[in-house]
Amino acid sequence: MAIGLDSRDSSRPGALGAALNRDGVARAYGRWAPVYDLVFGPVFARGRSLAASAAERVGGRVLEVGVGTGLSLPAYAKSRSVFGIDISAPMLEKAEARVKRLGLRNVERLAVMDAERLELPDESFDVVVAQYVVTAVPNPEAALDEFARVLRPGGEIIITSRIGAERGLRKAIEHALAPITSRLGWRTEFPWARYTTWAAAAPGIEIVERRELPPLGHFSLIRMRKTA
Repeated sequence: MAIGLDSRDSSRPGALGAALNRDGVARAYGRWAPVYDLVFGPVFARGRSLAASAAERVGGRVLEVGVGTGLSLPAYAKSRSVFGIDISAPMLEKAEARVKRLGLRNVERLAVMDAERLELPDESFDVVVAQYVVTAVPNPEAALDEFARVLRPGGEIIITSRIGAERGLRKAIEHALAPITSRLGWRTEFPWARYTTWAAAAPGIEIVERRELPPLGHFSLIRMRKTA
């Protein structure tokens, strides 16, 4: 199926533009793998650092969804057990090479896995970190459901994500770019209301922080807690 032709996402609240599909996203990030660190490494460095710091404050076992080439793995404490997953095998090959090169013994496993269908037990992690991932999965709410399922009570979901504009010229531009960005593997038009609507309906989930991130404040660090 070609990228942008999967209609499953079109029924979601606030869905705009072209939808994504699993295979298309995997292919897109497979193409990004050779240059991902060069293109996105510096741009998202601040967000990765803050997400890892937030995870450290919670402690315990960490699941990083969309671990990509493993750019954020060195930011975790050596005592922190980290399980990384990604939809793209070529991206994970880069991450595995990084783990070996840096001797990151706290990375317990890296695995190809779909964020919407985590092959992991219920309540098996203290923190779920998803950096620049939610807008790149076909059904974001399904992925968020899975994050909540594998999270232990008292744990946190820590997300860094682009937040789409609610109105004005920026919203119009994001909508116009949607067919292009879907082919690159992500959405531009993803409003904050999708997070708040999901959290309001998810049992035991509360949003505890939203903090603007560079570049230009179009991205945010989002923390959600699962109540005990």
